Order: sequence, then structure tokens, then C-alpha cells
Amino acid sequence: MSLLRQNDEELDDAARGEELTRGTSHVVVASIVAVVLVCIAVALYVFYGQKPPVATGQIEAVWAVPHHAETSGFDASGASVPTESFDQMLIFTQVKLHNQSKYPLFMTGMTSNVTLDDGIHTSYAASRSGYNDIFVAYPDLGVPHGPPLATDTTIQPGQTVDGTFVCSLRMTKQQWDARKGLTFGFGFQYQPPLVITPQPAVITDR
Repeated sequence: MSLLRQNDEELDDAARGEELTRGTSHVVVASIVAVVLVCIAVALYVFYGQKPPVATGQIEAVWAVPHHAETSGFDASGASVPTESFDQMLIFTQVKLHNQSKYPLFMTGMTSNVTLDDGIHTSYAASRSGYNDIFVAYPDLGVPHGPPLATDTTIQPGQTVDGTFVCSLRMTKQQWDARKGLTFGFGFQYQPPLVITPQPAVITDR
């Protein structure tokens, strides 16, 4: 093999290597561009695809009343059963809810959720009649007897409703005072629930 031919082959190999390197760099650049475009597409989908919540709400006041309760000693059929005593916290919550969607919202329930060392304790709100019965049975609660918010309230588009509801949680006042968190949940038919963390100070009686 002559020196000239050897040099030509070396030049051809160098050219092929340069083309291979250039092709590889093009693949890397194309991959980076593709990843960037996918990230932008996902971000745009999330930004424009997210819908605002159907409802907004504000907790206006919370009253917590410790109460020592005792069962009647009779079951549903009137038969005598052993009495049971326990401590509970009555949580009265005044709330304002607003429907910011284009459709009526059908409420399915309201809850009080208290986080203790052993987890979250949840209680559903009493009915409108149950709420009023508490004030009849215990007139010295020290809580304003405001209009109740029904658990099956329908909120029309653009409408704002407000009222008070009560939940009962079996725990002592000491457990309540040591709570790690407090939220209130509002369920709506065919819609995700609305969860609100109260901003005003909780008024604890006695």
C-alpha cells in the first residue's frame, strides 16, 4: 500500500468519524428539544386544563363546648341496657359557602375533622332539627343560636349561603386542646369535596 493511498484512507476514516459524531450530536439535540416540547405541552395542559373549584367557603366562627354525656339506659326497642357515660366536644361552626360554577350544587354532608396523636377523628354534622334540639336540651351552651345550615342544602349558581352546623366528637377537652389540626369538609354530589381550614380563633367554652 502506498503512502498516498494510506493517507487517503485515513482521511476517509476521519471524515466518517466526523459524520458519525455530527449525527450523534444531532440525535442528542433532537432528544433534548423533544423533552422540552413535551414538558411545555404538559405544563400548558395542566395550566389550561385545571378547572377552578365549584365552590369556595369561609369559616366565620367556631365554638367548641366540652360536654359529659350519658346514654339513656334503653335501646331502640325500649329494653333496658347498661348506661354508658363519655366525654365529647360539641363543635359549632358558622360558615359561608359560595357557588362559583354554572350549575346548582347539591350538598351531601358536612364534617368536622380533628387531628390527634392517633390520627384524624371525623364527625358528620347533625341535621337541622338535631342542631335546634341541642339548644333546647342545653340552653346554657354559651353559643349563639344562629340559623342552621342544612346538610342537604342546594346552592344555586352564583348564590352564597351561610349558617351554622354542629358536630359531636368523642374526646376530652384535654385531647381537644392538644389537637394537631382542624379542618371542615363539605361534600357535593358529583363534585370533589371542599375542605376549609378555619382562620378565626376557636372559642372553647369552660
